[in-house]
Amino acid sequence: MTRHSHYDVIVIGSGAGGGTLFHALASTGKRILLLERGGRLPQEPDNWSSRRVFVDHCYKAPEVWRDRHGNEFRPEIHYWVGGQTKLYGAALPRFRAEDFGELRHVGGISPRWPVGYDEFEPYYTAAEQLYRVCGQRGADPTEPPASAPFPHPPLKHEPFVQRLSDAFAARGLHPYPLQMGVMRNDDDPKSSRCLKCATCDGYPCRIHAKADAETVCVQPALDAHDNVELQDHAFVERLETDGSGGRVTKVVATVHGERVELGADLVVVSCGAINSTALLLRSRSDRHPNGLANDHDNVGRYYMCHNNSAYVALSPAVNETVFQKTLGLNDWYFGADDFEFPLGHVQTMGKADGEKFEAAAPFKLPFWLLHQMGRHSVDFWLTSEDLPERDNRITVDADGNIVIRYEQNNLEAHDRLNGKLTKLLQQVGPRLGPIPFTKCMRKKVPVHGVTHQCGTLRFGDDPATSVLDRDCKAHGLDNLYVVDGSFMPSSAALNPALTIAANALRVAARLRELLGGSRQPSDA
Repeated sequence: MTRHSHYDVIVIGSGAGGGTLFHALASTGKRILLLERGGRLPQEPDNWSSRRVFVDHCYKAPEVWRDRHGNEFRPEIHYWVGGQTKLYGAALPRFRAEDFGELRHVGGISPRWPVGYDEFEPYYTAAEQLYRVCGQRGADPTEPPASAPFPHPPLKHEPFVQRLSDAFAARGLHPYPLQMGVMRNDDDPKSSRCLKCATCDGYPCRIHAKADAETVCVQPALDAHDNVELQDHAFVERLETDGSGGRVTKVVATVHGERVELGADLVVVSCGAINSTALLLRSRSDRHPNGLANDHDNVGRYYMCHNNSAYVALSPAVNETVFQKTLGLNDWYFGADDFEFPLGHVQTMGKADGEKFEAAAPFKLPFWLLHQMGRHSVDFWLTSEDLPERDNRITVDADGNIVIRYEQNNLEAHDRLNGKLTKLLQQVGPRLGPIPFTKCMRKKVPVHGVTHQCGTLRFGDDPATSVLDRDCKAHGLDNLYVVDGSFMPSSAALNPALTIAANALRVAARLRELLGGSRQPSDA
């Protein structure tokens, strides 16, 4: 149970946003409590079992949500210390500088952010340091300016992926080493914690060699500072305000089944775009009949999750690659010679195996066939931007259950990106010698794929069209901040974790000022 009833800061959620901010504020000396609804993810053999992780879903939360048609589904959500980062793929790119401005898409407009890339840049640099990012400046022509090199050299491609990269380059494209948050130096592998194993992307790391929020933020803060504490198995039911409605005074939670009420001078919500929305909606009161920060009915709206697809190419030859997630391609990020609108991003993903194909198959197939597909597959992840639509929203029903009302958009761009990759693989097949690609398959990630969730509490300068101000403080509430992906006005077309972490450091700098400390990004 918590040591105190009142804190200087309470942070709710320990993932890429909350865990990062907790680490950044730990050195202030203030009394800080981190609340996490899950527990510690155990280090065990199941961490590296494809069957346990992808077929049995042993680390997925046992929750049921509903879609806009009322159909029930189990979301890809994980409640652990470290949040979603405990099972993320650890790809940590920056958004492009242009993503912070208005961009025209074939499906509509991606809006301008209230602050630009220049304000984010030092916090991106600090986040890359904190999350041990491996990468190479200058290899990707779309990358934004950076004030420092990556803290670690890029991960080297294994032979097949290197041949693939060379073949792409021979076609005039610009493949680059994917920015990865793993504790690996390929120039000195013997001293590296990371083994570059086959069980990284989508798995928990059994040896804590992936830069997840627990490993690089939460636990180091707890080890170094007596003024901070973690309370796990703490589900926050609601936030309550004072009589004026302008200040959060109570955090009402259930801790190991016992109801507790806590207070703090500052409250920071970071439960993920969906659960943070649910928390604010559950916090209805006479002063806030529609939920906290919801005077203009914006809470939960403009939900985004990317247009993502898993793309598999099959070859007659066996793909011996173990750690496949090392290559990125952004040549079509802002468009193509035959299409003026942005298409998106391509990266290799963690190597597939029979169990992963079993989990993804629309109907039962013999496992020997799935196993052979895994041996012969080359696996890609395609991401295109989905656009913020007001009616794409998160709501909570009368029983407190989460409902995702989401209709896909900007799909033409995603379909064209798929076509570009298919054509490219057909073109480079002869350059790869005895391993031409014989079959390409794509599966669009459905509504339960919420790992890239963002929007819902977007920041802006106008309270009529946004929930948070540019410092991510809730409009109309003096001491409530939000630092997960819900703040984003647009989704870009890249993995969001580094941007969430960078924004958490940016907000932490403001909070350090309020708490009487320095606001330097390097203090994170």
